[in-house]
Amino acid sequence: MALKKSELYSSLWSSCDELRGGMDASQYKDYVLVLLFIKYISDKYAGQPFAPIEIPLGASFRDMAALKGKPDIGDQINKKIIAPLANANQLSDMPDFNDVNRLGSGKEMVERLTNLIAIFENKALDFSRNRAEGDDILGDAYEYLMRHFATESGKSKGQFYTPAEVSRIMAQIIGIREARTSAATTVYDPTCGSGSLLLKVGDEAGSEVTLYGQEKDAATSGLARMNMILHNNPTALIVQGNTLADPRFRDGDRLKTFDYVVANPPFSDKRWSTGLDPLHDPYERFQPFGVPPAKQGDYAYLLHIVRSLKSTGKGACILPHGVLFRGNAEADIRRALVRKGYIKGIIGLPANLFYGTGIPACIIVIDKEHAQHRQGIFMIDASQGFMKDGPKNRLRSQDIHRIVDTFKKQRDVPKYARMVPLAEIERNEYNLNLPRYIDGTEAEDRQDIEGHLKGGIPVADLEALQPYWDVCPHLKSALFKPCRPGYLDLAVDKAAIKTRIYQHPEFTAFINGMNDHFAAWRDRAAQTLKALTPGFHPKEVIAELSEDLLAHYTAQPLIDKYDVYQHLMDYWAAIMQDDCYLIAADGWQAATTRIIEADKKGKEKDKGWTCDLVPKALIVARYYAEDQDAIDLLALELESVTARIAELEEEHGGEEGAFSELDKVNKANVAARLKEIRGDAEARTEAAALRDWLELNAEEAELKKRLKEAEAVLDARVYAYYPKLSQAEIKTLVVDDKWLAALDKDIHSEMDRISQRLTQRVRMLAERYETPLPQMISRVAELEAKVNRHLEKMGFAWK
Repeated sequence: MALKKSELYSSLWSSCDELRGGMDASQYKDYVLVLLFIKYISDKYAGQPFAPIEIPLGASFRDMAALKGKPDIGDQINKKIIAPLANANQLSDMPDFNDVNRLGSGKEMVERLTNLIAIFENKALDFSRNRAEGDDILGDAYEYLMRHFATESGKSKGQFYTPAEVSRIMAQIIGIREARTSAATTVYDPTCGSGSLLLKVGDEAGSEVTLYGQEKDAATSGLARMNMILHNNPTALIVQGNTLADPRFRDGDRLKTFDYVVANPPFSDKRWSTGLDPLHDPYERFQPFGVPPAKQGDYAYLLHIVRSLKSTGKGACILPHGVLFRGNAEADIRRALVRKGYIKGIIGLPANLFYGTGIPACIIVIDKEHAQHRQGIFMIDASQGFMKDGPKNRLRSQDIHRIVDTFKKQRDVPKYARMVPLAEIERNEYNLNLPRYIDGTEAEDRQDIEGHLKGGIPVADLEALQPYWDVCPHLKSALFKPCRPGYLDLAVDKAAIKTRIYQHPEFTAFINGMNDHFAAWRDRAAQTLKALTPGFHPKEVIAELSEDLLAHYTAQPLIDKYDVYQHLMDYWAAIMQDDCYLIAADGWQAATTRIIEADKKGKEKDKGWTCDLVPKALIVARYYAEDQDAIDLLALELESVTARIAELEEEHGGEEGAFSELDKVNKANVAARLKEIRGDAEARTEAAALRDWLELNAEEAELKKRLKEAEAVLDARVYAYYPKLSQAEIKTLVVDDKWLAALDKDIHSEMDRISQRLTQRVRMLAERYETPLPQMISRVAELEAKVNRHLEKMGFAWK
């Protein structure tokens, strides 16, 4: 059976448990990723002539596994596995598998490394066959691990990784997919870290391109080289060194230039000029723009990118927001860049997005090709679109898509994006701070003084709900009635607002229309999904499906198409992705698996069965609904009897109650107590309660037995039904009953939110203005008089 992505991720992450406690995440990541790398290249390339990766004889994962349990396992791994692989493939700065400070000494090291290797021996982790061609399941697993390592590494050690969501944005907005690319197309990252950003740009290209990267940290540059191989880019050229002081990619005495350059350099690098004389830079990166401040290296990296681009080149760089508005030398550089026309766009990102810092950042988009004709800079303030993900913020699929769509179409969106003319930027003295050009603040919910004084809901507040009135033209008059010019009164009781909205013919027609709208897409999607055959590319499927859904909901009233899109992407990540990988590898098979668990003594026990692609509940719902209804009735009956027992115990549980003499209320103790008091006339009430309890207990036991038997019978029937399923039935169960039914439910929840927002807003406005000031004053006076009368009755004089 094919390996599910979620199982791969959890299996690899569990390998980290073998190392936690002995070292920091920024250190143990190296061991886990190196093992992943060796396992992958061994499965994929061992014994293959002319493979892009050379695996010396005796240096494969199988040879490493043979070292398990040996007292000198760490030293043997270094000598027999790591050193030959590193020498054959120019891999430097590999981790030391014999480091007693990190891995422990003696038996501790042997057990730790043995257990770690054993995790990668899992038969499911056979990377030679568990990979859909063209779908980078290993690369995605590497990305997953890198993100988790970055999260755990802390504030000062997570800079080796650029969040994949930001990388995807940068890869798409530089326009590489729309260009005619080939192997001659060059992509460069001067601060490539582990290579995730560089790879995203390579993936976005329509064809194979040539990747170049330089990374200052030796260990991280080694990770980047391994990352390239794991992502099927073994020919990518990754070098180690300080990009600003010693740029390694040169054409003679000049910098090599590239078609595309992307980077996520260290924010505000205070040591950027170490090893470099900025006033006499041999590569003239700071001419004619100016030298960046000694303690702020942001523009040093940006100017390196500008100099590294061809005359038709395009690039994108992540920098802190301060580069948009800081003064002095940076203001001069910013002015020169704007005047040159090099800055095509600026995208403001949410705070707390990156692993090395919590400050907000932005993406500066560079375009040399159209610099001479540039009349403005396109700006996006995307700082409010994100989700919380543990200690960090994270961009959702809908946030990424919204940013990319808006940037590519260069369309103005109120409070979000606009094309800012260069003349306006000049009037602002080349300050590019986004709030100067885009007011992203939410409008205050104003309080109408006259409404509070005289009552009535201001018409201006209701005009803000115009999108609802456009869809339901007569709903407004059904909810409100005239009060006086400029104000309306609620025409229904507050408790009836929701009912009036939901039952209004126009709103009902709108909901029905939206249901039909989804049904049209669902039918189209079902045909596409049921036509999938083994070997398809899951990533291509979700790309086509999601884009079709997004287009289907474009221009639909009241509902945000990106919210609908997010539902599909969430379900894809949670369930559908794994299902598609199973189908791509094994076809439409409803294979069941027995769940065997071993106890502490190693004794195995059958815990039942499962089917990932077609869960039991789907079979039951479609073919055994009556059996399940009978079981549900039994369960309800059992629940009722159990509740009656609890009530009886509570009723007679006091100090003098029927159960007060019992250490524990159970069948044996109750029967024994009843026998003790038999014939005692004074204990008649107690005896009755005890007999009732025994009767209910017997009824409960009988119901439990019947329920267990019924569930076992149904379980056996369902299990026996799986081999009888035809491929057509499996497709119906998976596509209609599982995937599209779940998505249907999620999108219907969006419609519920639409109606709830209107209901809540109308109720809030009604409550805000329902008591005018004179009425409030009169009510206060009534209450004051009432209090005074009470005080007088109590003998207090109050004036």
